Amino acid sequence: MSSIETTYTNFLIEVKSKIRTAQYEAMKAVNSSLVRLYWEIGKSITEKQQQLGWGKSVVENLSKDLQAEFPGMRGLSTRNLWLMVAFFDEYHSVEFLQSMIAEISWTHHTIILTKCKDNRERQFYIGSTKKFGWTSRVLTHQIDNKSFEKYLLNQTNFDQTVPEKIREQAILAIKDHYNFDFLELGDEHAEHELETKLVNNIRKFLLEMGTDFSFIGNQFRLEVAGDDYHVDLLLFHRRLQALVAVDLKIGGFKPEYKGKMEFYLEVLNDTIRLPHENNAIGIIICRSKNRTVVEYSLKSTSHPIGVATYSLTETLPEAYQGLLPDGKMISAKIDLFMDAINKD
Repeated sequence: MSSIETTYTNFLIEVKSKIRTAQYEAMKAVNSSLVRLYWEIGKSITEKQQQLGWGKSVVENLSKDLQAEFPGMRGLSTRNLWLMVAFFDEYHSVEFLQSMIAEISWTHHTIILTKCKDNRERQFYIGSTKKFGWTSRVLTHQIDNKSFEKYLLNQTNFDQTVPEKIREQAILAIKDHYNFDFLELGDEHAEHELETKLVNNIRKFLLEMGTDFSFIGNQFRLEVAGDDYHVDLLLFHRRLQALVAVDLKIGGFKPEYKGKMEFYLEVLNDTIRLPHENNAIGIIICRSKNRTVVEYSLKSTSHPIGVATYSLTETLPEAYQGLLPDGKMISAKIDLFMDAINKD
C-alpha cells in the first residue's frame, strides 16, 4: 500500500470514528430527553391526581388521546404512563436516584423500577448499567442472579489485590453462592462427580457463573519441577482479561485451601498468562464456609481469591438474607461503589 493510500485509510478511520462518536452522543441526548419527558409526564399526572382527585380512567383516556395525536410515537400506552407515574413517585424524594435519571435508558429504568424495591439496590443497578454498558437482557440477568446481594456479601480480597481499573468489575464477577440445581446430583457426592457433572453441563455452569466467562479446561495440567499439578476448572473472563482458577470442595472451607490456590495462581501467572492479560484470579467453591474463617484466611495473601458456596437446589443457604449488613453499612458500601464508578 502506498503512502497516499495509507494516509487516506487512516483519515477514513478517523472520520468514521468521529461519526460514530457523534451518533452515540446524539443517541444519548435523545435518550436523556425522553427519560426527562417521561419524568415530567409522571410528575404532571401525579400532581393532577393529588390536586383534583383524578382516578385511573383519566390515565386510560390520556393514553388514547395522546396516541391519537402522536400516532408514530411509542411509549404512550396506559401501562407505560403508569410506569411514568411510578417512576416519579418512587424517585422524586430520593436525591441520589433523582440525580441519576438521565444516565440510562427508559427500558433499563423500567426493569430496575419493577424488579427492585430498595433504593440503594436501584442505585447500584443504575450505576452498574451506566458503568459496564449492560444491555436490558444482561441487566435482567444480573438482577435475577442477585448481583446486588453478591456485591454486599461476597468474600474476596479484591479491594487489596486487583488493579483499580478492573476492581469493581472483578467484585461483580464473583458470587457469594452458586446454584448447581441443574446437576441432578445426590446430596452425597464426590469432588470428581461434581467436577464431571459441571463439565458435562458446561453451558448451564457458565450461565450460573455469570456473563463473560469462557471454559478453558478441567484438570488443567501445571508442571513444576518435573511434577504435575491440576486445577479443577480453568476459565477465562473476557472483561477482566484474566484466567480464573476454580477449586471445588464438597465440604466446608478450610484455611489450607487458600495456600493451594495461591500456588496455582503463582504458576498460572508465570507459565500460562499472556503478556497482555491481568493476573489470574482464584475462586474456591465449597459446600459451606464460616465467614470469619474466610475473612482471616484472605487477609494474608497478595493473590486475588474469592471463596463461595454452592447448593444443589434453588434454596439459598439458611439465613442467607440475615447475613446482609445493616442499612448504614449498605449505604457506605454503595457510596464507595458509586465513587469508584464516577471516577471514570
